[in-house]
This record gives sequence, C-alpha cells and structure tokens, in this order.
Amino acid sequence: MSLIARHLEQNGIPTIIVGSAKDIVEVCGVPRFLFVDFPLGNPCGRPDDRAMQERIVRQSLELLSEANEPNTTVLSAEVWDNQIWRENYMRVDDGNREELAKRGAELRIQRQSRVKRDES
Repeated sequence: MSLIARHLEQNGIPTIIVGSAKDIVEVCGVPRFLFVDFPLGNPCGRPDDRAMQERIVRQSLELLSEANEPNTTVLSAEVWDNQIWRENYMRVDDGNREELAKRGAELRIQRQSRVKRDES
C-alpha cells in the first residue's frame, strides 16, 4: 500500500496510510502516515468498536488536511485496551512451537487445495 500511495501522490491524488507497521511504512516514504500501535490487521481499531474506528478515521482525515511536510508520521491517540497482544506477538517457544507448526501445515494444505480448485 505504501508504494501505491506514493504513486497516487505523484499523480496528484492525496493519500494517507493508517497502519501498525511503522518501520516498514516509514522506509517506503509515504506522504502521510497515521501510526496506530495496534496488533497487525487492526489498523482502524478493535473489531466491532465503531466509536474507536470513527475516531481513527477522523484522525486520519485531520492529518490529511493538516500535514504540511512530506513523510509526516503522527501517532494515533487511540490505545488498544490491553497489551497482552504485544507479549504474544511473533512469540515462538517450546510451549507453542508444535501448535504453530500444526497450524502452518493446515494453512499450506488449504492454500494448495484452493490453488488446485482455481486451476480447474
């Protein structure tokens, strides 16, 4: 998305990225970035939390209209209700290694069956 945003900006279409992967997005050099310190996959807030989602959209629109310099990053004022996700994110150890390997194998099988189905 970051590279698409840069392309759109170069062609006169203002953009804003709302996301959690700060290091990746900033390296790509997007014009405006609202950083939400949330688990990946939840850039606009908790599922079913419409009020939070609306506040994040409002923050992004404010940034779109107020950012005066390229590569502007603003930290969202929103906070995830607990930080447990941070402790478990990308954690692999003896306690979960077997389960993660099992899930990975299941996902690979699902992908292969989808590919075969799409090819036929």
